Amino acid sequence: MSTSLTGRLLVAGPSLGDANFDRTIVYLLEHSEQGALGVVVNRPSELTVGDALPLWAAVVGQPPVVFSGGPVEAGVALGLARVRETIDCPGWSGVDGAIGSVDLSMDPESIEAGVEIARVFVGYSGWGAGQLDGEVAGGAWLVVDAESDDLFTPAPEHLWGEVMRRDSARAAMTSSNPSWN
Repeated sequence: MSTSLTGRLLVAGPSLGDANFDRTIVYLLEHSEQGALGVVVNRPSELTVGDALPLWAAVVGQPPVVFSGGPVEAGVALGLARVRETIDCPGWSGVDGAIGSVDLSMDPESIEAGVEIARVFVGYSGWGAGQLDGEVAGGAWLVVDAESDDLFTPAPEHLWGEVMRRDSARAAMTSSNPSWN
């Protein structure tokens, strides 16, 4: 592993060959020598946050539904949030600036960092030691910087196309792997 990709987006490429990730965007919460963990940010489900976690319904963005975070641990719920203050406090774990994970068992009002907006995921995407690095090197994923509204876009169904139209994504596509052209 040369550089941590924590806080960046992974755009699923055509050579990935895994239906779980077809046209997905994964936000990496963790990437280290031990492996990587992220959530798919463009797969909303039909289940509303109000039905699943009523305390969080007031702070989730549009659409107010639970997202499918990935194929690993489909019974585990994870919370992603943007906070008003990046302080060390119970219930908040920073990833990149004001973006981080939140403890969904807590009332969002009790998290001192001040939850501005949140998203709830069931399941996550995970990779063992060196696995993601190999997939990126092989062209299965395009790594792109996350923009401030990517994670909480009200139109997640359009996110893959929006990210692919960015200059940084086009440049990486054409220079790194012919399968993207």
